[in-house]
Amino acid sequence: MSQRTLTFVTGNAKKLEELKAILGNTFPLQIVNHKVDLPELQGDINEVSIKKCQEAARQLKRPVLIEDTSLCFNALKGLPGPYIKWFLEKLGPEGLPKLISAWDDKSAEAVCTFAYCEGDCEDSQVILFQGITKGQIVEPRGPRDFGWDPVFLPESYDKTYAELPKEEKNKISHRYKALDKLRKYFNEKCSATV
Repeated sequence: MSQRTLTFVTGNAKKLEELKAILGNTFPLQIVNHKVDLPELQGDINEVSIKKCQEAARQLKRPVLIEDTSLCFNALKGLPGPYIKWFLEKLGPEGLPKLISAWDDKSAEAVCTFAYCEGDCEDSQVILFQGITKGQIVEPRGPRDFGWDPVFLPESYDKTYAELPKEEKNKISHRYKALDKLRKYFNEKCSATV
């Protein structure tokens, strides 16, 4: 009997690699990925995640999982939030701390939201799994091969996400916290259907 699959909609190899590392070999579904060009939506974190998931499910006509990552600067009342991808693309890691250089408050939240939808019809429920890691925005430190990791210093740590060994980051990150909720959901769902 072949293992059931779950389609993770991403073209980002680093996100896929982290997801598989965090979920490990005991996750009850096989994760496959599929790149889909989804519209860049506007709205709050949950709205954006729900709409992207519904669109991915509509296009692929199968159960899908999408991820939306936000970096929320408290001094900017949560911005750039879900728009961090575009801020990073235009400003680079060096530009992100400059956004809040005039403020004393350098605190931020890294927010990861996974959205899951079982089908492609309009009334399919989208389930959200969200993880938040509090930290500070600092001048870039460490490798610059994964988004804004060089500027995010998690609370109680003296190393940025980029400076931490992958295994350690994967135990404390916003992505880990969201995937832990997702793992529990699917472990219960899959054990109930056995």
